[in-house]
This record gives sequence, C-alpha cells and structure tokens, in this order.
Amino acid sequence: MTTSEISPFVLEVIKDSLMSIGEEMFHALARTSMSPMFYEVLDYACGLTDKHGNLISQGNGVTSFIGMLSPMVQRVLEKYEGGAGLSEGDVILINDPYVGGGSHLSDVGLVMPIYHGGELVAFSANKGHWTELGGKDPGSFTNDSTEIYQEGLQFPGIKLYDRGELNEAIVEMIGVNVRLPDMSLGDMWAQVAALKTGEKRVRELCRKYGRPVVTGAMEKLIRQAEQYSLGELSKLPKGTYEAEDFIEGDPEKGGPYPIRLKVTITDTEFICDFRGSHPQVMNPVNCSFYGLMASVRVMFLAILRPQFNVNEGLFKPLKIMTDPGSIVSAERPSPVSMNFEARMGGAELIWKALAPVLPDRLTAGHLLSVCSFLLSGKHPDTGERFLIVEPTLGGWGAGEGMDGQRGQFCMGNGETYNMPIEIAESRYGVRVTDYRLRCDGAGAGTFTGGSGVVREYEVLTDGQEMTASFGRHRFKPWGMKGGHDGSSSYLRVIRKNGETEGPFGVATRLRLNRSDKVQLVTATGGGYGPPEERDPEQVRADLKNGYITAGQAEAVYRLAENGADS
Repeated sequence: MTTSEISPFVLEVIKDSLMSIGEEMFHALARTSMSPMFYEVLDYACGLTDKHGNLISQGNGVTSFIGMLSPMVQRVLEKYEGGAGLSEGDVILINDPYVGGGSHLSDVGLVMPIYHGGELVAFSANKGHWTELGGKDPGSFTNDSTEIYQEGLQFPGIKLYDRGELNEAIVEMIGVNVRLPDMSLGDMWAQVAALKTGEKRVRELCRKYGRPVVTGAMEKLIRQAEQYSLGELSKLPKGTYEAEDFIEGDPEKGGPYPIRLKVTITDTEFICDFRGSHPQVMNPVNCSFYGLMASVRVMFLAILRPQFNVNEGLFKPLKIMTDPGSIVSAERPSPVSMNFEARMGGAELIWKALAPVLPDRLTAGHLLSVCSFLLSGKHPDTGERFLIVEPTLGGWGAGEGMDGQRGQFCMGNGETYNMPIEIAESRYGVRVTDYRLRCDGAGAGTFTGGSGVVREYEVLTDGQEMTASFGRHRFKPWGMKGGHDGSSSYLRVIRKNGETEGPFGVATRLRLNRSDKVQLVTATGGGYGPPEERDPEQVRADLKNGYITAGQAEAVYRLAENGADS
C-alpha cells in the first residue's frame, strides 16, 4: 500500500492513537517508578519512533528529551547492524553521551524494538534521570570531574534483555555500583514497563489496521510535519543573525568560556553555526553534539510553534554546525556531568539572536540554567542515606505584551515539577524554612521580568554535603528594547553560629552540619520595553503584591508616592 492510499480519516485516527500511546507510556512510568525524580519531578520522556529511528510520538516532562530519543534509537540501529542484530523481546540500555541521544550519564535511555508478524515496525523508547548512577560523587553529579569515567556507569547500548531473557549480570553490576540500588533499579524496571506498554499498544494498532497501513501512516505524518516546518520557515525573516555569550562554570577552574552563534534562515534551512566557540574544557560544563542538538531542537520548536504532536519531520530543515571538540560539541573523554550549562547556553544564543526580529515569538532572557542542587547525608530519624537531586525554579523574561513567568523551570526542563516541601521534609534530612518568590524588582520594563525564587533548607544532621551549579551567577538575563536586565542566581550558606558564606554560583561537596542553612536564590528574568512606559495601574498592582518596593515604583517607574504617575 502506498501512503496516498491511506484514508485521511484513518490517518487521523492513527495519528491520535500514536499520540495517546506516548502519553500512556509516560503515565505508566510515573506510576511504577521508585524515585521522586520520576514520580514527582517527572524528569523523563517516553516515545515511539518508526523502524528507522525517526520520532513519531512522545510524552515528556523534560523538553530537552524531545531531541534525544531518535538519535538514541538510531545509535542502537547502527550498533545492531541496521536492526538485523535485534530480536523480539530485546531491551537495550544506553546513556553514552557521545554516540547518540546523550546529555550526561545520569540520563539513562532504554530502547525496545517492536515487531508485528515477524517484521520490525517501530521502537519504544524512554529516557530518564536516575538519582544515582555511581561515580566518584553521590548523585553522579560533580563540579570537579576531569573525565567522564569519574561520573558514573556508562552503557554503550547493551542488551538488558536478549530475546526476552534478562541479563542478570547487568542488573548485578548496577546494583553494586550505585549508592541507592533500590531506587535506581526500581526506576529501570519502571522504564521497562513503559516500553512494554508502548509495544502492546503498537501491536494492537497493527492488528486493527494492518502493518502496512500503520507504517505508511508514520511515513505520511513525518512528511506532513516537514512540509509544515518549511511553511513556517517561509514566514521567518531571512538573513544571518549573530549572538555571543558565556558559559560560566566554576570560576576557580577557569572561564567564563565564550560561545558564539550565527543563525542563517533561508527558504529551506534553519542553520545554527556554533563554530568559533571555546574548545572543550577539563571540567564538566561541556556538552556533546547530541546534547546541544536536543536543546537546539527545543528552541526550533519554540520558534515554529507547532500545534500538533511533534515528530521527526519538523526537524528536517534544521542544520547544526560545530567545531569538533568544542565546549558545545565535546568529545570523549571530556566530562559532561553539568552539561546543561553548555547545551542550554548554546540554545539560548538562538533565542538571543532572533528575539529582536521575532518579538512576537521570543521573550527577553530567562534564568537559563537548570540550577541543579544536590544534597546528601543521613536521615535524622532512620539513619539511612538520603540524596536530594533537583532542579530549581526561576524567572522568565518579559515579552511583547506580556510579563515574564514567575517561578518556572528553565527551557530545558519544560513540563517538570518542583519537589514538594512535604516530600522533601519526609524523605530527606532537611527542613524547608523559606520558599517564596524573589521580589527584587529586577527585570524592570514596560513588561517586567518574571520573579526568581528563594528556597532555604535547614540541615538536620551533621556531615551533609552539597553540590550545586547555578548558571547566570555572573551574567544576568538580558533585557529587550529598553527593558532592564534581570538579576543573578546564587547560593548562600548561613552557618549555625550566624556566619555567612557566599554568594557563589558553584559548590562542590560543601560540608554542612546540623542547623546550618543553605539558600538557593535564582534569577529574575529580563524586562521588555522602557520601565517608564509601564501602565501605572499595573505598577500599583505590583506594589500592592509586593513585587516591587515604593522606592522602586517611584525611581524606576516614575510613580509618585501619592499614587499619581509623574
């Protein structure tokens, strides 16, 4: 059957069915997982690809994983002789950031080929952040690794299941190499369950409509998405646009590191040229090419704004160019534990370059960084080891006709959630003593940047250790069209005796003892337009809500103390 023979009604049913399969896989994983990173934060994604590894459907919490599933599956195909080395019942384990779909080792992918009538039809795949994967530091997060071998276990695309038979040796190897085996292995089994959910539903679809119709529909949906992408590309301003910025990292280990971009938009291509960026470095702020590609795809989608389920066809016009061995295209054995600093930094250059010419689609700068925070120690009640690994909320930039969003994750985290206070206090050796919006008045403008957040933990046992990486601690989120820059992110430690350490942006195994407090403070987004042109009624509302002070209302927005604008 040719794709032209597929009824448009059948095509729509199959399209919606594929989308629902991705969502069902997503929910199956959440309901069977063991770690709060999965069932609370939703730091994972699930999806389907066609038999060639092209994305056709996805349910995700982390937006950056949109761009990671298909290269991961394509690497599996490459390794297993184009699929000839795969069999029904196989499940492949892969997290290598240098060979396909990789970000850092903690983001572990599982891939399952789906067969119908003995023929390969599709792949079920997912990728999620394991709380623990071994390596030299708890949580497999480190700011001082010098090579990837220090950052945890590497899975180059090995069979966890071979023809349905579990490889017990791999399970045993994981169990003795991670600090929290019940949690890591529990999440792995949840990922397997989600894969099998996808396999079951795709087979049902093939039984109902026939394998040729289902595979033909996949091909047609990908072509339709490519045509949509080209159509949206034709609406964008043609030309070359440039931007520069810095990846910060640990100031004691070098940097900041300059990164550069030229975006060229033609009728048929969207070219992102990162050549000229800093070479890869001996600390873990590098990202691999695949990590960069994933975040660039997120920005490309933000510009295209598709109103349908994302598939591989949308990315056909996108081209990415890098220097081999650069900080945004690092090669083995460069460390990549904190890779989000480079891949988000690279992607935000597209944002920065195009925001002036696409103000209806792109806002001023946002917090940018995942602002990762890790705290390990012993629980005060049980004496058992605990491990907090979480991203931190912050502020987004204002845009044309809109204030910035307050207290949201950066663009790479997408539709994930913060850790609830109740979960943090019950599961971990901490007390949350402060959690609020950061109302510092930064990001002033006709439309104001969104507030960052302040979150404070009091540690309840001695000997806890903190590792964190907060980007934008030196370079603030940028304003647009006369709007002011936002504010910087930082950490601060308040010792039991009242002494204060900080502010700083990076911490590595910083020791904390009982009654010490750590403050996590994230950036406010950039403003849009001159502040003096902000609606006086909105300024009064901001003052009433505590977003700004009376002094800021008068000095920045020209609102007199009597309430009349001057």
